[in-house]
Formats: sequence, structure tokens, C-alpha cells
Amino acid sequence: MDNMSIASHQMLTRIRLFMALSRTPHGLLDMATPALGAMLFLGAVPSAQIVALGLLTALAGYTAVYALNDVVDYRADTEKIRKCGLQCRDSDLDSVYARHPLAQGLLTLKEGILWSIAWAAVALIGAYALNPVCAVIFVLGSAAEAAYCLLLKVSHLRTLVSGIVKTAGGMAAVFAVVPNPPVSFLVCLFLWLFSWEIGGQNVPNDWTDLGEDGNLNARTVPLRFGTDGSAGVILSCLTVSVLLSVALFWATPAKLSPLYLVGAIAAGVFLLLVPALRLYKNRVSRHAAALFNRASYYPLAMFAIVVVSSF
Repeated sequence: MDNMSIASHQMLTRIRLFMALSRTPHGLLDMATPALGAMLFLGAVPSAQIVALGLLTALAGYTAVYALNDVVDYRADTEKIRKCGLQCRDSDLDSVYARHPLAQGLLTLKEGILWSIAWAAVALIGAYALNPVCAVIFVLGSAAEAAYCLLLKVSHLRTLVSGIVKTAGGMAAVFAVVPNPPVSFLVCLFLWLFSWEIGGQNVPNDWTDLGEDGNLNARTVPLRFGTDGSAGVILSCLTVSVLLSVALFWATPAKLSPLYLVGAIAAGVFLLLVPALRLYKNRVSRHAAALFNRASYYPLAMFAIVVVSSF
């Protein structure tokens, strides 16, 4: 292998490490959430300018916030690896490329901070250009993400903070396409995404980390309520999420065809309720991981459903 090939390989490895820091595969899926929020309100594709700026802002925002998670959690992740070793889960979307590259020493903390700040600056500028309210939502969402990490050993109620963080993209996207959206629609959208995040993402993910978090004296829903209680929380939240997805048909100002209702129910059952019921029945970690992965595709599936039912 010549020097140029070696340099190219090293550069590609570095890029993958930064992508791992920002959980890029998961972040790309999450970008469907703001697109979903905008389409669900308008029932049509926004202008080319808003689409282009919105995509850049969403990419920068999710890249920055996911990296911020590992930066703030640096000490906790390092302690977790020291006590429990590196638990590799190849099937986990958040473990693609590498898991916790900062805590592993694959990237320096300074590099992680600079990476997060740079992308946050891009996101903040883009959000402000779309609507100053979007910039405020981004700042508050980033602060909430930091608070969520800092509450790891404080309270299991930090899961509620996670729910708030995951609604930020969808809520900001609505303000990007309309200055004063109806409060009723915003409330329904917020609760829908909030319940999906709690039941389909946060609690299942903490379930898969049950052993590690226990050794770390963390405070999570699975540690507080056990697998029985967590299974109930997950199923309840996802049932509410599916019901709210149906309610959005009447809450949105957009004129959606009845195909939306068929698609929303089908997506909710297949991506959320079926794996949640399997976890409720068997209550094993691999089913929690399977639910997390399948639920991660829910915003993208709902975006596709809204697009189809808008024409």
C-alpha cells in the first residue's frame, strides 16, 4: 500500500470515528422528523430554499447534539468501560462504526468539543435564518440534552427530558414553514413525538444497558421499575403514540387523504406495537434492542405516508 493509500485510509477511519461520535446513521434517520413535521402541517413540499436550508440545519443540529451527548457523558462512559468493558452490540444503530469513541480514546475530548461546537454553529445560523424561534428551540434542545446526560445518576425522570429533546426537530420545522402555527396542532405533535421517544427509543435503549447502568449506579426507568414496569411503560407510551398519530389527521391544517389513516395505523402496529408486545411478553434485552431499532424507522415511515397521502 503506497503512502497516498495509507493517508486516504487513515482519513476515512477518522471520518468514521467522527460519524460514530455523532451517531450519523441514527441521525440521518432522525432527520425525517423535522421533514415530517413540516409536511404534516403543510400537506405539501415547502419552497426549495426552505428545503435546502432545512436539510442542512437538521443535519448540523443532529450531528451536534449527538456529539454533545458523548462529550457531556465522557466521564460516565469512561467509567462504564472501565468497570464493565466495552459492550459491543453490532445490531444497535448507535454502535455503527464505533461505540463511545471519546471514552475509548479513539478521539480526544478536545476534538469532540470542537466538532460539536462547529456543527452547532452551523445549525444555529441555519435555524435563525429559517425563523428565530427555530434558533431558540435548538438552543433549548441542546441545553436539555446536556441536562439529560448530567442527570444520569440523579433521577430516572431524566427520560422525560429525553422526550422533550426528541420533539425539538419536529417542532422547529413547523415554525420554519409558518410563523404562528395553531397551538392545538403543536400540542398534538409534541405529545406524539414525546410518547414515541419514551416508549420506542429511550426506555428500550436503557433496557439494553441495564447491567452496565446498574454497575454505574445510574438512575433509569428500567433500574427504577424493573423489566416488568418498563415493559408496561413502553407499551403504554407506544399505544398513546399510535392513537395520537391518528388524531393528527384531524389536528393538522393539511388536507390529507384517508390513506394517511391506513398508513399511520399500519406503521404504528408494525414498527411500534408488534415489537413492544413481543418485549412485553418475553422481557429480554435482545427484544428491547429490536424494538429500539425498528422504532427508529418510524418517523421516516410516517414521512413517506404523509407524502403519499398529500397528493
